[in-house]
This record gives sequence, C-alpha cells and structure tokens, in this order.
Amino acid sequence: MNSYKTVKQQLSEGILTLTLSRPGKLNAFTVEMADELESAFASASDDDRVQAIIVTGDGDAFCAGMDLSSDGNVFGLDETLAPTLDDMYSRLHDSDIERGVRDTGGRVTLAIFNCNKPVIGAINGPAIGIGATMTLPMDVRLASERARFGFVFGKIGITPEAASTWFLPRVVGLSRALELVYSADIIDAPVAKSIGLVKDKYPAEELLPAARALAHAFTDRRSAVATALTRQMMYRNSALPHPVEAHRIDSLSMFYTSIGDGREGVRAFLDKREPKFESRISRDMPPFYPWY
Repeated sequence: MNSYKTVKQQLSEGILTLTLSRPGKLNAFTVEMADELESAFASASDDDRVQAIIVTGDGDAFCAGMDLSSDGNVFGLDETLAPTLDDMYSRLHDSDIERGVRDTGGRVTLAIFNCNKPVIGAINGPAIGIGATMTLPMDVRLASERARFGFVFGKIGITPEAASTWFLPRVVGLSRALELVYSADIIDAPVAKSIGLVKDKYPAEELLPAARALAHAFTDRRSAVATALTRQMMYRNSALPHPVEAHRIDSLSMFYTSIGDGREGVRAFLDKREPKFESRISRDMPPFYPWY
C-alpha cells in the first residue's frame, strides 16, 4: 500500500481502515488529503486483500472542514483561469482543469462512488463542510455520540461541494437537504439519526467495533464480484430514468454471477454448508463491466 502523510491505513481481516490524520488541525481537509484519499480509494477498489473500507478520524474530530488558513485560494483553485461549462465536459481530466478548477472534495466523493468495496463511515467527532459531505457516498454512516454535522457553506458565501447536491437529497430527501444547507445549522448525532443521515449512534469506545462488525456482516461469506457489482448497480441503476435500464444490467449481472460464484452458492445451499467463494475483482469481473 502507498504511504500517505494525512491518511493512516490499517488492513486487518480484510477490512481497510482509513484514518484522517491531521490531529493538530482537527483533521482539517487540504488538497494533499484530497489527493491521498482519492489515491487510497482507487487502490483499495482493485486490491483483492481489501473486502471493505472504514473511514474515521484521528483524535476527537472526524474532519473540521477545509483548512482555511492556507495561503492564496484556500480551496486550492487557480484564480488565473476562467473556466466554462464546456471545459467541464471536454477538458475535465486536463491537468489545468484537474488541479486548478475541479472541486477537491468532489474528486474524493467520486473516488468513493467508483469504489468496488463497501464503505462505512465511522464519524467519531465533528464533521463540518467537506467533513460532512465526504461521508455522503459512504454506504452506511455510524456516529459517535460526540459527532456533529454541519453543511455550513452558506456561512462563508460558497455553495455545496463534493457532489453533495447529488448525494445529500438521496440520503435525507430534497426538502431536508435544502434545510440543512440553507440553515447551515450544526446538528448532533441524535438529530442526524432521526433524519437518516446516520444509521445509529454509539458511545465513542463502541464506534469502531460496531463499524468493523458491520463490515464483516457485509463481506464475510460473500462473493467479492457479486458485492462489487451490487454496489455499482444500486447507486447507478437507481438514478436511471426507467426500470428497464436497470433490467438490462440486472440481467447481464445475474447471468454472469450465476455461472461464477453463483454455482458454488447453489451447491453450498443444497449441501447445507457455508459457501467458499473464490472470485477476485482483479481477474473475474464480467465482460460487460464497467457498463457506465
């Protein structure tokens, strides 16, 4: 695995824990952290040793938002440019657009969205701004009782980022998403649970064990290929305009998994034993993948 300065990595029992680590700065987000998270998710996505990913913060905070103390444009953007919407379609991956225009938080959330592994957020403390929005593409969010969430962009005169205008309404509904962003209120873990932003809240010492238990529940005795396909199908198919479009992908996915790990799954069921799935994402993804 790569070595990073602002993100710690620990792989144990197939679970990769990524810990945001700028504890002296409440793990405040920087361009360097964005680059490292983007790299970490891309690497883990194709690493057969990794079955699931947990993201948490070092110390008492998850992520206090963008580090606003840096020189120049604090968001790392190149103010000499004058980008257009056409640039965002035709030049999205050109170096000057990539480094000088694209929202750094969005690069992270897209890397999480594209990841082939289940992702669980273990929000151990304040998650403000990008600290909150980076959790939205995580499959499940668990919160410490000390967690706080704030979509505070309006307070500093900017708009939501990290593709949160796509993710947040899908998590809490459109009206609630607008309320969270318009008000810029800081909400605690019980409120976050009540609106569906997090699955549940835990005493601080129980948070990571709960996240690890959930990761094992998602991946133990599961097909790696079927899990990867399921994650991409759920996110992408649910945004399609008609269910027949999902049916096209479902049909191909069912076909290829039925002649892959599905054979072992059926045999194990009939034999009344645990299945032994052997597929690997690095070599066994079906020929129609990626379809998007």
